[in-house]
Amino acid sequence: MMVAALALIVTCSPNAHAASPTADDDTRYPVWAWPLQAPRDVVAPYRAPAHEYAAGHRGVDLAAEIGTIVHAPATGVVAFRGTVVDRPLLTIEHPGGFVSTFEPLVSALSPGDPVSAGDPVGIVDHGGHVAVGTVHVGVRLDGAYLNPLLLFGPVPRAVLLPCCDAL
Repeated sequence: MMVAALALIVTCSPNAHAASPTADDDTRYPVWAWPLQAPRDVVAPYRAPAHEYAAGHRGVDLAAEIGTIVHAPATGVVAFRGTVVDRPLLTIEHPGGFVSTFEPLVSALSPGDPVSAGDPVGIVDHGGHVAVGTVHVGVRLDGAYLNPLLLFGPVPRAVLLPCCDAL
């Protein structure tokens, strides 16, 4: 239910929020910085599973060559850094019950280290289920996965351009 509310708030018009949100609003409905510099290319989108144990893609894979610097999307504390199965990853706990995970990512940070939005947190490596040249970004809210793109601010409006010569 909380995830649906987040999607509604993030995708609604600016009038859905008070003109000057309180600190509590920022924690409940944050807008995060992108973990990669532009341009950003979503190679594999989020695909919600039908139920908790069903197949799906619980995050997004972004194009990022090996060695690309990844930045913290929001203030938080490193919760885990290590190798799971065959891939290095980093997990950050953020205010409001949000947790972000990046893989494959090599980092010098340690659990307990604080990070601020925009801080470098590691570099893209290889390994795991993602294609070489991508980084997987996963986000959970109170343990439930959600589409990370909901947190990275509004989607830019599409601009239609003429495609053909006049008849």
